[in-house]
Amino acid sequence: MSENSLDLDDGNDDLRAVGDAVSGIERRASVSRLSQGDEASVEELNRAGARHFAKGDFAAAIHFFKLAAIDLSAVGAQANLGRCEIRMGQFDEAAARARSLVFADAHQWTGWQLLGEALAAKGLHAEAIEAYRRATTLAPEQAVTHRQLGVSLGHCLLLDEACEAFARALDLNPEDEGSRYQLVINKRHVCDWDGLDGLSEQLKSRVAAGIALVSPIDLLSEDASASLQLACATRQAERLHEDARKKTVHWERSSHRPSSGRLRIGFVSAGFGQHPTAILTSALFEQLRNSPVEAHLFSTGAEPVSKARERLMAAAYRFHQVSKLTPQTLAQRIRAEQIELLVDLDGYSRACWPMVYAYRPAPVQIAWLGYPGTTGARYIDYVIADRFVLPPSLAAYFSEQPAYLSRCYQSNDPTRIVPVPQSRQDYGLPVDAVVFACFNGTFKLGRRSLDRMFKALKGVPGSVLWMLEGPGKSSLRLREMARGADIDPARLVFTPKLPHSQYLGLYRHADLFLDTEGYNAHTTASDALWGGCPVLTRPGNTFASRVAGSLNHHLGMPELNVGSDDEFVAFAIRYGNVREWRDALKQKLALQCDVSGLFDVKGFAADFADLLARIAKHHRSGGRASNFLQ
Repeated sequence: MSENSLDLDDGNDDLRAVGDAVSGIERRASVSRLSQGDEASVEELNRAGARHFAKGDFAAAIHFFKLAAIDLSAVGAQANLGRCEIRMGQFDEAAARARSLVFADAHQWTGWQLLGEALAAKGLHAEAIEAYRRATTLAPEQAVTHRQLGVSLGHCLLLDEACEAFARALDLNPEDEGSRYQLVINKRHVCDWDGLDGLSEQLKSRVAAGIALVSPIDLLSEDASASLQLACATRQAERLHEDARKKTVHWERSSHRPSSGRLRIGFVSAGFGQHPTAILTSALFEQLRNSPVEAHLFSTGAEPVSKARERLMAAAYRFHQVSKLTPQTLAQRIRAEQIELLVDLDGYSRACWPMVYAYRPAPVQIAWLGYPGTTGARYIDYVIADRFVLPPSLAAYFSEQPAYLSRCYQSNDPTRIVPVPQSRQDYGLPVDAVVFACFNGTFKLGRRSLDRMFKALKGVPGSVLWMLEGPGKSSLRLREMARGADIDPARLVFTPKLPHSQYLGLYRHADLFLDTEGYNAHTTASDALWGGCPVLTRPGNTFASRVAGSLNHHLGMPELNVGSDDEFVAFAIRYGNVREWRDALKQKLALQCDVSGLFDVKGFAADFADLLARIAKHHRSGGRASNFLQ
C-alpha cells in the first residue's frame, strides 16, 4: 500500500503486530492530541486507527482514519475508512467510497482492492473478481489481494483459478497461513495433488503449533490424527466461547424446568431441506411424533420450501424457521421454548452457527450425526455414537461424553424408493463388465485411495470405475492419473450429480462401492447399501474413517470391513472375478437390509428416544455428563 495506509485484512499477520508499534506512537503522542490532529502525522493517525481496528472497535478506528483522510493525498486512509464500513455492515457506503477512489485515479490499486472487498461483502463475487484482478494487475506484489481474489473465485466455483491465486499469495508471503489453508482445500477439491502432500503436512504442523486457524471439518480430509483433530476443534471452540462472552445475552425470566409431559428436545441444523441431514432424519422425526419426545426443529438454513422441507415441517412437533436470527437471538428463542436437551446436527459444517451453543441456551447440549468428530467444546456435553464408530480407545480424544446407542448411531430412511435407472449404456457403462463405484466427493480422494482403486481395475479385466463429476479439472486430472498408472482413461466413467431421488437408482448398476481412506462414505454409504451395492471399506483410527465400517458392522456384514490396503485390493479383485461370490454377497446384503435393524427406523426411534430420556433423567437428578453410565 501507499505510505499512508495500512493493510487491515483480518487474516494478515502484519495487523497483529500493529498494536506494539502503536503503543510506541501513543507514548510519544497522546490519544487526545491525535484526536485533535495537532502535529500528528497521517502515518500516526493511521496506525492509531489500525490499533482500534485490530480490537474490533471500528467506530474509534473510523475517527482516526477520518482525521488522516483530511490530507487529500491520504488515499490509504480513505481505503481504511472503507474497510471499517465493511466491518460495520455499511457495504454500499464502502462501495461508493471505493468507486470514488477509482474515479479519482483508476491506476491506483487501493481503490480497486477496496471495491473488491465491498462487493465480496455484498455477495457479488463475480463483480469482486474483476475488481481484484484490476488490483493485482496494478500491484502484483500485494499478497493479500491475490488471497482475496482466490476467495471470490472459490465462491464462484472457479477452483482451479482460485488455486493459482492462493499459490501466488503464498509465494509472495510464505507466512500467509490463510492462503496456505485455502490452497490445500481447493487443490484437494480439484484433485490437484502436485505438491499437496507437502502443503498438507505444513498445514497440520502449523495447526499443531497453534499457528494456523483451520475449520475442524476441513482438517478431516488431511489424514489428521484424532489428537490433532481434538486440538483443532478445542481451539475453535475456545474462540467461539470467548466471542460469546463478549456479547451478553439477556434471558427471559422463565427458567429451565422439566415439562410435565413430553421431553422437549431441540434439533438445530442448516440441513432441514435438500441435504444429507434431512435424508437421514426425516423418517426418524416422523416416528418421534408418537413418542414421549417433542421434537422442535430449528432451521438455520434459508433455502426455499421444498418437498424435503415440507416433510420435516409435518414431522416436527414444531418447526422454527430461524435463518434470519443472530446467534444471540436464536439462543434466546431456544431458551424461551424451554428446550431441555439441545441437539447440534451440524457441528463445524460450513453452514452452521456453532456460537449458539456457547451461550448455553439449554441445560444439556448434545452433538449428533452431522459432524464426524469432536467439537472440542466444554459447552457440548454428550456425543451420540455407537461403540464401533467411537470405541473407548478413541473416546479419549473427544471432549464430549459418549452416549452410546446399541445400534448404529446413524439413522436411516427405509421409505426411500430406489428408482429403475436408465440403461448402463446411457451412463457410458459396459453392459456386462464389473462396475466399481465411488460417489464420494473429490475432497475425500487421495493417492492412497486411488491407488487401491487402480489396482482393483487392473485385477479385474474390463472393469470400470464410476464416479461423480467433480469441480474444475478434477475429472481430467483423475483420467491423467489413470493414464500414468497404465490404465486406459476411458475406464474412469463420470456422471453428473443428479437429484437424490434419481441418484439412488445408479446403485442398481454398481457392483461394489470402493470407499475412500481417512474420510470415508457416510450418507453415501447408506445410500449405496440401501440401493443394493456393498461398500468395501478399511476402518481407520478416527470417527470420520469408521462410519462406513459402523454401517457394515451393524448390517451384519463385517466381511466388508478389511484391515489393510492389501486386503482391500484382494477383496475387490476376487469380488470382481468370481461371479458366484459376487451374487451371493449381494443376496446377503438384500437380506440383511431387511433383518439387521440398520434400516429399522421404528426401532431406531424407540432406542433414540430412550437414550434421550435417560440423559434427561440423569441431568434432573443432578448428574454430570462425565458420570453418565450406560
